[in-house]
Amino acid sequence: MLQHNPIYVYFPASDMGRARQFYEGKLGLVPQQEINGGVVYAFGGGTAAFLYPTQNAGTSKASQAFWAVAAVDQEIEELKRRGVVFEDYDMPGEKNPSGAISAGGAKAAWFKDSEGNILALIQSL
Repeated sequence: MLQHNPIYVYFPASDMGRARQFYEGKLGLVPQQEINGGVVYAFGGGTAAFLYPTQNAGTSKASQAFWAVAAVDQEIEELKRRGVVFEDYDMPGEKNPSGAISAGGAKAAWFKDSEGNILALIQSL
């Protein structure tokens, strides 16, 4: 059923030029394909994300997506060097100097893209 199939993420963008600068310039993503005014980015495990134009970008108060990473702190350092600004949420758990929060068997950090979408990095502990 569905659990045996890849799942894809949508990144809504109100300004595609600005969004592409963020995703490609700051996050270092490489576009795989352009479709109907949007852009597909491929990721590990055969998954992908579709950046697409819409005026509804940034309206969700919850995380749009997260990357499962091996080392959150290293990813934070690299993304900060590229100009990504991380959110400072007041949440339960232990906050380390990089800003990541450890709780419930995971370490996590959140940032917003150029469109106001909330994205996260998650490391299993």
